[in-house]
This record gives sequence, structure tokens and C-alpha cells, in this order.
Amino acid sequence: MTTIYTFVESPEHAYPDHPERPGRLDLLKPKLKSFDAELVEAKPATREEIERVHEPGLVSSLERICREEAPGIIDYAPTYVTRASYADALLAAGGVITCSRAVMNGEAGNAFAIVRPPGHHAEPDRAMGFCIFNNVAVAARDALANGLERVMVIDYDAHHGNGTQAAFLKDERLAFLSAHQWGIYPGTGWVTDAPDAKKRIVNVPLPARAGDQVYEQVADRIFEQFVETFKPQMIFVSVGFDAHWNDPITMLGLSTQGYLTLAKRVVALAEEHCNGKIVFVLEGGYDPVNVANGAEAVFIAETGIGESEANDPDPYPEPDCESRIEEIRNWHGFD
Repeated sequence: MTTIYTFVESPEHAYPDHPERPGRLDLLKPKLKSFDAELVEAKPATREEIERVHEPGLVSSLERICREEAPGIIDYAPTYVTRASYADALLAAGGVITCSRAVMNGEAGNAFAIVRPPGHHAEPDRAMGFCIFNNVAVAARDALANGLERVMVIDYDAHHGNGTQAAFLKDERLAFLSAHQWGIYPGTGWVTDAPDAKKRIVNVPLPARAGDQVYEQVADRIFEQFVETFKPQMIFVSVGFDAHWNDPITMLGLSTQGYLTLAKRVVALAEEHCNGKIVFVLEGGYDPVNVANGAEAVFIAETGIGESEANDPDPYPEPDCESRIEEIRNWHGFD
């Protein structure tokens, strides 16, 4: 079936010298027509859809700040807003909903929501970490509201998806896994987080320089058990290309080929467990080359067409993460 994508560039959501900038997408944009995928127009999320995740007071406050006080910094990350940011954030969240509804309804086989501002740090009661609304959480809630009973997010942005975890924490219909660099922003996501939600909220904190081999072990020994245990009807992937070894603000070790392997693995898990229903959602990634190469890897995995020509292996040695992987498996009771 068709692979679709949305592209929400948000050119007016920009702040001087900020790493989360429109230029992140500059090298990807001219390549989009070369992928075997169909562009669909994003529709803004409604306030009702946003408030399935976010508190009404936060939504009202962000709308007012963008209208009356922007541009400015609203969080120490630093998270910024401009006069366009409220509308742009609605369109970003709506772009993920547009993709997920098409996949859920059988109008597309799978999808990639290339949107900004990103979302996975935004908690129910606050915007943070470059994120305004939690795009993937809003779309997951929308999927539940439209008939699904079990929805999962796998997050392999370099940073912990604290906002998605907070949104899913008490809802047994939603599962969340985050594989991230430990010890960086936002400082959350340890193995023993969410002790009342074992097997459903899974954190994989990794040391600096963990790369292709470590992530393949994580996919083999944690991702598969996680999906098999929860049995989702749809998988969302918060994909951040800041886990690439030369991202300017993180220190993990994935290469483009590592990203391609990961994307193929989660697509295969979706095909095995939920009739291929999978939606990738762009989160971080602050080098335009990595974003373009990583996005191409996602399209290759989703369409089954093409090969990545990127050759950018991590020059640094990877750490041994065997004990960490076993610690996670034991905590969650994975066989």
C-alpha cells in the first residue's frame, strides 16, 4: 500500500541561533519528491484534540503568549515561541493526526509525519525542550478516540521522551518505550521509572557512544519483547536524528545505516503485530545532513524501495551495554 507523508516546515517558528530551526529541513526538502511516497496536506489539530493530552489552561496560556508576548523564551531548554508558534504547533500535531487517520482507515499503508516544532518533551501541563504540544501523544489519543484499543510509541530520539511518558503513565491503553542517552536533558528516563507500569512504560538509558551494535541488541532483546507483550494495533515512532554520532548537541553513536536498520526493524514489528500500521514522527536532529539521510532511511524502510548511499560510520568505539540491557529485561520481566 501507499506510503504517505506530511511536511510541516513552520518557517516562521524560528529564533536566532537556535538549534531547532527551519534550516534543519533544508537538505531534506528538495529530496522529498524523489521518495516513493505521496504528500498529503496537514490539517491543524483542533483544540479538543490537543486537550486530550494537554490541560486547557496550558493551551490558553500558549495561545495568549504567542499572540501578546512573542517572540520570547518560555522554558530554560531554551524553548521559544514566536507569533506563529501556536498555529504552527497546531498544524504539527494535526499533521501527525492526518497521517495516523489515513493509516488507521486503510487509506495508506504507513506514514511519516515530518513536522516541527517537535513534541515529545511537552508534558500535559507545560511546553518544554523545544516542544510546544506533544504531537505523537495527541495523535495516539486521537487513535484511541477513533476506535483503537492499544497504541504504542517507540522513541529513539537521543533525549528521553518525558512528555510522552507523562501523558501515557496512567492509561493502560497506551505503551511507551524510550531509548536515549542517559545524563542529558531532560534528566529523566531511568530504568526504574514508572514501577507501576512495568512492560508498558520502558526506558532504555544508554551511555554516550552507544551506536549501531548496541541499538541492534536493544531491538533484538527489548523492542521485540515490548511489542509482543503489549500487542499494539498501531505503532508510532518518535524518530530523532540527534542520536547520530556527529549531532552537535548529543553524544550517541548511530550512523545512517544504523538508523536504516532500526527503521526496518520497527516496520517489520508493525507488519507482524498490527497489519503494518506504523507512523514515524520527526522529533529532534540538529545537523541537516543527518536529518536528510535519516529521513531517507525511514522512507526506504517504509516503502521497501531503494538503498541508502550514506556511508558515515561512527569513528568512536562503542561501550559494552550488556549489563544495562539485562538490567532492563530483568526489571520488566522480559523472557
